[in-house]
Amino acid sequence: MFALVDCNNFYASCERVFNPKVKNKPVVVLSNNDGCIIARSAEAKKLGIEMGGPAFKIEPLLQKHGVAVFSSNYALYGDLSERVMTTLAEFAPAIEVYSIDEAFLGLHGMRLDAIPDYAAEVRQRVVQWTGIPVSLGIAHTKTLAKAANRIAKKKFSDKGICFLDNETAVSAALSDFDISDIWGIGRRYSVFLKAKGVKTALQLRNIDDSWIQRHLSIVGLKMVHELRGIPCYTLEERPPAKQNICNARSFGHAQGEFEPISEAVATFAAACAAKLRKQTSSANIVSVFLETNRFKEDEAQYFPYKTLTFPEATNATNEIIKMALDGLKMIYRKNYRYKKAGVMVGGIVPASEVQMDLFSKTDHSKQKALMEAMDKVNAVLGRDKVRIASQGFDREWRLRQERLSPCYTTRWDDLLTIRL
Repeated sequence: MFALVDCNNFYASCERVFNPKVKNKPVVVLSNNDGCIIARSAEAKKLGIEMGGPAFKIEPLLQKHGVAVFSSNYALYGDLSERVMTTLAEFAPAIEVYSIDEAFLGLHGMRLDAIPDYAAEVRQRVVQWTGIPVSLGIAHTKTLAKAANRIAKKKFSDKGICFLDNETAVSAALSDFDISDIWGIGRRYSVFLKAKGVKTALQLRNIDDSWIQRHLSIVGLKMVHELRGIPCYTLEERPPAKQNICNARSFGHAQGEFEPISEAVATFAAACAAKLRKQTSSANIVSVFLETNRFKEDEAQYFPYKTLTFPEATNATNEIIKMALDGLKMIYRKNYRYKKAGVMVGGIVPASEVQMDLFSKTDHSKQKALMEAMDKVNAVLGRDKVRIASQGFDREWRLRQERLSPCYTTRWDDLLTIRL
């Protein structure tokens, strides 16, 4: 038995935790540079505000209904996510953190009649300890638990729990469950299946195995088996290491000079290095890219990309920054207005399995100690408190975040103060 716990309207809920003034009011959160809407509260959804729409196009609507608008505050969201997952870990011996706002819990061995009370306790504890409301979908497979969670949000929003504990309940739930909402069905398969007359999850579940495997591959067959209550996926308590890590951002304002762009690239490279060390990996290659604003047709367009290979795989911030900046020098051209830059590391291998360069002059023990010290300081005092000089401090390229809320849980200066 699996339970999928999903935070309700997570980004919007995070903004409400420390700001009771927007409780029960419509809330939206904007993407990088305050561009498009990436999160909506239930009240905002009722107003017809669409996901992904440019905020400036609906400014009159936002003002008319007093919608609270926030810039994305990923430091706050990440910290509250960690608090939610830590709370959930107390309720199950096995947990898979699936995304920033979702986690699977393993309920194997639990009595079926005890699960409803257990689920209610999970919801109550999470909202009490973190302020974040959650919904639970519970079923015999992960795919069914995903479907149950969606049903919990749509049909049982007041209770927030959907428990598919028997075949009758599963069949009833899948009978009007749209095919495009199934976990693992992408847009292409959704269009294909609907063209074949398969519109609900129940219809898909009842199709012959040979047809499924022929048209949807073995992955599709596993998905159908899961809809039938046959577990094909177990909990991944330790997610596999990423094979590529990318860090990229749009600039708050278009940049043409090399220096601010190089500071941005150095910062992105440092973030990639930190992520490598977090998963105890090293990278063999680094790529750097630049982009002009493709929507400004009156400006010259340029989208360069350069990949370089390390003599030996590394996760050292200084080495990755140096190589990324070497690549930037190769692709940078004057007289262009760059809107975005990014760094990606690939050829990732476990840090313990790096093939060393026989002629390398690097003192790996000192380098490792330096990186560990830097990570410890930054973990305690905040990201980039200790940084490589090439990352700079002015950060003219930083994102436009005109509606950014305080980092209540990760910055001392933003702690709430209460006067009695």
